[in-house]
This record gives sequence, structure tokens and C-alpha cells, in this order.
Amino acid sequence: MKNIKIKLSLLNFLEFAVWGSYLTSLGNFLARNGLQEDIGWFYAIQGIVSLFMPSVIGIIADRWVQAQKLLSTCHLLAGGFMAAAGFYCMGAEAIELTPLLTLYTLSVAFFMPTIGLNNSVAYNALTRAGLDTVKDFPPIRIWGTVGFICAMLFVNFAGPKGAEFQTSYMQLFTSAAFSLIMVFYALTMPKCPTNEAESKSLIDTLGLRAFKLFGQPRMAIFFIFSMLLGVSLQITNGYANPYITGFADIEAYAEAWAAQNANALISLSQLSETFCILLIPFCLKRFGIKGVMLMSMIAWVFRFGFFGAGDPAGGVWMFVLSCIVYGIAFDFFNVSGSLYVDRETDDSIRSSAQGLFMIMTNGLGATVGTLAAMAVVNHYVNPASSPEIQLEGWRTCWYIFAGYALVVAVLFFLIFKDKPQNKTA
Repeated sequence: MKNIKIKLSLLNFLEFAVWGSYLTSLGNFLARNGLQEDIGWFYAIQGIVSLFMPSVIGIIADRWVQAQKLLSTCHLLAGGFMAAAGFYCMGAEAIELTPLLTLYTLSVAFFMPTIGLNNSVAYNALTRAGLDTVKDFPPIRIWGTVGFICAMLFVNFAGPKGAEFQTSYMQLFTSAAFSLIMVFYALTMPKCPTNEAESKSLIDTLGLRAFKLFGQPRMAIFFIFSMLLGVSLQITNGYANPYITGFADIEAYAEAWAAQNANALISLSQLSETFCILLIPFCLKRFGIKGVMLMSMIAWVFRFGFFGAGDPAGGVWMFVLSCIVYGIAFDFFNVSGSLYVDRETDDSIRSSAQGLFMIMTNGLGATVGTLAAMAVVNHYVNPASSPEIQLEGWRTCWYIFAGYALVVAVLFFLIFKDKPQNKTA
């Protein structure tokens, strides 16, 4: 029993180290290579592929291929294309949008489904071991956040001064290396069941049973608000690093540690996650999914608001507070939502339901959110303007994002109704 927890902890560590290697630093790398106005596309593409890839891969895992084997295969393809993107950047005299975005798209198309597959593999292993997923999964999931942090810090400090991995293509190779390890490690996980023999209808054969969850008003509302909250997911991942680094161009902040080490500062967000994940079982039991989701939405308001008000010098404490509340903003939505979906569905559609949750959050939500954020940032932040004027534009952007999160929170409070028994489940 203890052994399976250790194995799953390492699985989560590697899974999120793949993502942490580039997710928060890619915007900085793109901005340094003349692609500042296109940053949003690289984060939106994660959402676009999440509209269908997690669902398709989840269907395959439910019907035909064991989830742990599919997890390995997806990492092989994701890591291969990410390495190809790194080799392209290494050999290019001037990095162009089309070839880099194409290789990156192919990589994330196979990576994004692995998040849901990782959850399915873990839930299956815990269930087979007779453990409670709500109680025992969050401490295991913490190690995913630890892996994300370790990858972020490695990318922040590795490399010669002025050419750290966080500003170079080496972050792409780092991600590919972690994926390669996952290719082999995923195959050591307990076998996951498939249900092909039980198919009796076209819906079952295609694995579309999970979409019938929209026939339940409560679940439909849950998925819709998951999409609306998913709008916030990738905004700081794409823009926090270039925003904070931009302060270095203003004389008053040029020597500030935070302006020189944006990725390290942002890693406090993931550190906060490690503590907040431990609160999930208690909060789900005490407040139910509605209370937990509402906490997440309010946390997003403060996440964006503190970014808008802070700076790397005297106002760095606001950046730190923004990072602290991120643990609640992300985990209370992403992890709790995944657990809620797992609890509300049966084994026959477990992977498909997780894929559907990914579609609504990292798919529709993140796509709309990232493209909207790119439009807002490109409107208010002109690279040709002085750093001081750009800063004022950035502050306006963060307050707009905070206002959106507040509106979603109010609507969710008024509309969503949870089962009374789910507060003590």
C-alpha cells in the first residue's frame, strides 16, 4: 500500500515536471526572440488541442488501450516533437512563428491528454489498493506540484548568466527529457481496465457516454462554470513572466531580484499549491464542491489584482501574496474538480469523463481566455512604447482579468446547487 503511493508520487512528479519546464517561462523566451505579440497563440493552442485530444485519448483508454500504456505512448510523441522544436530553435538564425508553433502544437496535442490519463492511472491504482481517492490522492498529487517547481527552478538558474534556460530553447529540451523518462516509467503502473467487450451501443462503442453528463442539470452547470473558470488558467502562465521581467527595463526596478528571477518568484505559486492540496479533502468534506469552487474563483480575483498593484521592489509583497493565493485558485478548482468528476461517474466512463473535464477547462475555457487575454494585452501594452507606459497598460490588463473572475464568482454563487450529501462525502 505504501509502495503504490510512492510509485504514484513519482509518476506525478515526472508528469508535471514535463509541463513546468516551459509553461511559465515560454512567454519570456518568445518575447526575447521577437514573438511577443504571438505569445497568446502558444498558450491558446494548448486549449485548442484540449477541445478534442483528451476526449479522443480518453475514449481509447476506456475502450481499447490500457491507460498506463497510452500514457507512455503519448509522452513518447509529446517529448519527440518538443525535442524537434528545440532542435529547430537551436539551428535557426531567426526563429519564425510557423515552424516553431507547428512542432509545439504537435507536442502539446499529445501532452495535454496525459494529465487526464495520469489521473485515471492514479485513481485506478488507489482503488485497486482499497484506498480512498478523495483522501489519498491529494498528498500524492502534491508531488506533481513539487516536480513542476523543481523544473521551474532548474530552468530559472541553469545556464550561463544572461542566457539561462528560462530565456532560451533549452527549456524545450528539458521538457523532452522528462517526457522520455515518463515513457518508461508509466509502463510500471498497475494495469488499467478497458471495457470494449461491454459495448452494446454506438454511444458506448465510441466512448461518448460521458457527454450524457450534460443531461444532468447540476453536472451541466458544473461543466459550464468549469469552462468559465478555465478562462483564467493560462493567463498568468503566459504573461506573468514577461510582465515581471519587463520591470528590469525601468531604472527604479532594474536591480530588483524579482525582475531578474521571474521564474523563481513565480515558483512560489506552485509552492503554495503543495500546501493547498492538503486542504482539499477537509474543504470538500466541510464545504462541498460549491464552496471549494467559490474559494477558487475569489482567489483568482486576488491573483490578478495583486499582480496589477505590485512591483518587484517595494511592492514585491503583493507579488508574493498573488503567488500564495494561486494555490487556492488552481488546486481548489483543478484537483477538486477532477475528484468531483471521478466521484460522480462510474468506472466505464472514468477516462472519458476526465477527458470531458479537460475539454471544458483546458480546452474551451483556456482557449477563449488566452485569446481574449492576448487581445487585451496587445491592445493595452505596446512594445514600441516606453517601459513606464507599458507598465500602466499591464496594470490595466490585470485589473480587467480580476474583474472578470469576480463576475464569474458571483454568478456561480447564485446559480450552482450541489447535492447536500456531497458536503460530507
